[in-house]
Amino acid sequence: MTAQTLAATKSHPRTPAAPGMMPGLLLTALIAAAAFGLREIPDVGKASPLILAIVLGMLFHNAIGTPACAREGVTFALRRVLRFAIILLGLQLTAAQIAEVGANGLAVIALTLIATFLFTTWMGRLLGVEKKLTQLIAAGTSICGASAVIATNTVTDAPEEDVAYAVACVTVFGAGASVIYPLLPALLHLEPRAFGLWSGASIHEIAQVVAAAYQDGRQAGEFGTIAKLSRVAMLAPVVIGLGLIAARNNRKTGVTTAAGRAPMPWFVLGFIALVGLNSLVTIPPEATQTIVTATTVMLSMALAAMGLETDIRKLRAKGLRPLMLGAVAFVFIACFSLSLVKIMT
Repeated sequence: MTAQTLAATKSHPRTPAAPGMMPGLLLTALIAAAAFGLREIPDVGKASPLILAIVLGMLFHNAIGTPACAREGVTFALRRVLRFAIILLGLQLTAAQIAEVGANGLAVIALTLIATFLFTTWMGRLLGVEKKLTQLIAAGTSICGASAVIATNTVTDAPEEDVAYAVACVTVFGAGASVIYPLLPALLHLEPRAFGLWSGASIHEIAQVVAAAYQDGRQAGEFGTIAKLSRVAMLAPVVIGLGLIAARNNRKTGVTTAAGRAPMPWFVLGFIALVGLNSLVTIPPEATQTIVTATTVMLSMALAAMGLETDIRKLRAKGLRPLMLGAVAFVFIACFSLSLVKIMT
């Protein structure tokens, strides 16, 4: 090595290579694995691994701190892994399943979704809840819980604390519904298909619908699951619509955010494409189960990443108003959908 080269090396020391995505992806995967492991504990097993993952991620971040070397991988899990998992959700639904719900059933589901989203948005303004947080709670309540919250946030671009708060809201009230609903079929004079439709049209998460509807028998459980999956399919037009509205508002105000540059959530089109594929091609049950598990693992990693970016102090600062909004939205969707089920079936 010449003197000149040695001098240049000393004056321009080599920058260490960036750690890349692996540390963050490994951390989110470990938290997701811990969430699945906790489900083996009695009573804790009733909780979704998605919810356990975000709680564990929040605890880790606020008690220990997310390492700087993990940031890139955590962001990747929160963005890319999440989108791919939502695309895979399309393989859990077929056009034939949607048709089985029937015109009246689909009308109940669609009207309930629209009315709940609009009511929650209006109530959020009335209660003084921030617009983005209101939209997330509205999406989670009216469509499909945590999955809808995190999918909707790809176009609303809310802070991670808003997403965590919205996920907590829909989880608490959805869990309450899965306990309360099975007590009501006889009292409300609902036959199994009607109870399944009510459960599928109004309870937040797929797992919560399954837990509630099957308490009234196999017919109610199967119909409730199909009704819920049909409701999940409506996630696509809602997210696309919100993206277009956000883009229009950004153009009016001159905002040049990521949401404004790319308002179309293209991953939703992937979701629709896989619904079409699943309708045309028979996928073996073993493969379907593997895909469902993989989808849940990836969603758990994404929610673990969300927890790793969530500051509990900022959550507390949101106050009780968003929680009140989640409660009122839950009561509305339960009562409104029940009325439609009584009238239209």
